Amino acid sequence: MINTADTQNTSPNPNATVQSKPLRLFANIISYLCHPVFMPTLMAYVLYKLAPVSFSGVNEHQFGLWWILSIAITTLFFPLFSIGLLKPLGFIKDFKMPSAKDRIIPLMISMTFYFWVSHVFNSMPNVNVPLILKVLLLGNFWGIIVLYLINIFTKVSMHTAAAGGMIGNIIVLMIISPVDMEKPFFIALILAGIIGTARMILGAHQKGDIWLGYIVGILVQLGAYIYMK
Repeated sequence: MINTADTQNTSPNPNATVQSKPLRLFANIISYLCHPVFMPTLMAYVLYKLAPVSFSGVNEHQFGLWWILSIAITTLFFPLFSIGLLKPLGFIKDFKMPSAKDRIIPLMISMTFYFWVSHVFNSMPNVNVPLILKVLLLGNFWGIIVLYLINIFTKVSMHTAAAGGMIGNIIVLMIISPVDMEKPFFIALILAGIIGTARMILGAHQKGDIWLGYIVGILVQLGAYIYMK
């Protein structure tokens, strides 16, 4: 699931520990590469590769060119472009958005685009959109709503929420796909653990906010599956 607001927190964190520069560099690289804003597009492609049977009614040209492009434009380009205008317009002071308050408008912007892409893919006439893709997009939309509400009280990690969504998607595939998903599941767990560790190294969140992100990400994807099936 995801958003551009979940970047390193520049405010002092009492739980942050002094780390070596190489370790912090590694954590920063992981945080940028696994940024929540990339996750919807990446997961759509990963799900296509992991469970081609689920996409059997969709030709490769259509999925690769139109669907991935549509998802990338709506969940990646438009949110980044819109949030990029917020600082020049004076709505945010820093693109890193270190406080929960700074993330309110970016979350609302992303919520709008996530709703739109989910609605479009769930309303396509005469097109057999795979269930797992519908679950991914609906779960992302639900997830950003939940994160917006939680953000009122605490700066929940959106990186780990996206990582939890990745785990949730794999769990759904384990339920509906005839393909063995044991290895992808353990890889997802390891990657999610690395992402959470990176956020802790950078002192971006409290431990509770890290774990809360995982829980939200997993639950919204499972909830979307239950709703869609």
